[in-house]
Amino acid sequence: MDNTPKAFMNPYLAGFLLGMVLLASFVITGRGLGASGAARSVVVTTVASAAPEYAEQSAFYAEYFRGDRPMSSYLVFLVMGVILGAFLSGAMANRLGIRTDKGPRIKVGTRLAFALAGGLLFGLGAQFGRGCTSGSALSGMAVLSTGGLLTMMAIFGTGYLIAYFFRKLWI
Repeated sequence: MDNTPKAFMNPYLAGFLLGMVLLASFVITGRGLGASGAARSVVVTTVASAAPEYAEQSAFYAEYFRGDRPMSSYLVFLVMGVILGAFLSGAMANRLGIRTDKGPRIKVGTRLAFALAGGLLFGLGAQFGRGCTSGSALSGMAVLSTGGLLTMMAIFGTGYLIAYFFRKLWI
């Protein structure tokens, strides 16, 4: 049995398929994609389970329980599908495993600390910006939203600026 990892998908094909998924999302649900909404549903449900009185009295949490339950949001199922799809894709391409990619001038612990800090900052920014990359930028640009275009420019512009300062850790 050959355990050699398969080549990555052609990025143009992957981009086209992502566009088709986004189009299907608009056609089927009437809304675009977004992962931060699923994370918010999980947090709201967790807080409501751990401290129901607080969740009922909080204006922020109470608004999520006026209609459907937060965990019945299509975004929760979308993220579960992404996780399952990533696992299946990794299994089919012989890429399952835990590893930390890093450059020669950085330790694994530092790399993990940077990844955690970056993820927390991006999650905080997603809440301030009322959506994550997929919700604000990808879905926003699909409907020709000025906010979506500005979000995409801010994300990539900031990424390029930050990369300039941290590039020596990777080369």
